[in-house]
Amino acid sequence: MTAPEFESKRRKLADKLQRRYDLAADVTQAMATVPREAFLPENQRSSAYVDRPLPIDDGQTISAPHMVAMMADAMDLGPDERVLEIGTGCGYHAAVTAELVGQNNVYTVEYSDALATSARERLATLGYDDISVRHGNGYHGWPAHAPYDTAYLTCGANAFPDAVIEQVRVGGLLLGPIGRGAQRLIRATKREDGGLEERDLGGVRFVRMRGAP
Repeated sequence: MTAPEFESKRRKLADKLQRRYDLAADVTQAMATVPREAFLPENQRSSAYVDRPLPIDDGQTISAPHMVAMMADAMDLGPDERVLEIGTGCGYHAAVTAELVGQNNVYTVEYSDALATSARERLATLGYDDISVRHGNGYHGWPAHAPYDTAYLTCGANAFPDAVIEQVRVGGLLLGPIGRGAQRLIRATKREDGGLEERDLGGVRFVRMRGAP
C-alpha cells in the first residue's frame, strides 16, 4: 500500500470515529495525522486502519484506533499540559497525545527495555523526538517530571498505582482500564485529600500491566 493510500484510509477512519463517538475536532485531527502503519510490524501494516487491536513485539498489542481516540477525548487535553503515559508499547498512543499537548509535554514509561528502545527510535524517525521515553516499572511512574496534569494507563491494573496518583497534581486527571477481572475504563479526578473522584466510562479489555508496586 502506498503512502497516499494509507493517508486516505487514515482520514476516512478518523472521520468515521468522529461521527460515531462525537470526538472533539483536535482529537479527530490527531487521529488523522499520526501514521498508525508506521508503528506496526511489516506484516500487520495492511491492517493499520482496521479498527481493532493488533499484535506488536514482546507479546503486546497496539490498541484499536477507536480506543485511543475515546481515551484522548475523555482526557480533554489542552496545549502544554504535562502528561504521563504508563505503557509506551510501540509509541502510537504517545504520538497521538503529543499532537494534542505538544511532544515535549509527553513522558512515557515502558516496562520492556526492547519496546522502550524501539519506540524511542521509531518516534524520533517520525519527528516525535521530543517525546520522553523511559524504560522502567510503570507502577513507580516517573517522579522526576511530576507533577503531571494528566496520567493514563494503556494497560490494565487492579487500581491506579499509588505512585502515579501522587505524581498527578490536585485537580488533575487519571484514566485507565481498572479491575481485577473484568476491566472498566475509569476517569478519575484527584481531590485535595489525595483521593480520587471516579467515573466509570464502560467495559474495556487491555493487556495486563507488567511489573510490581
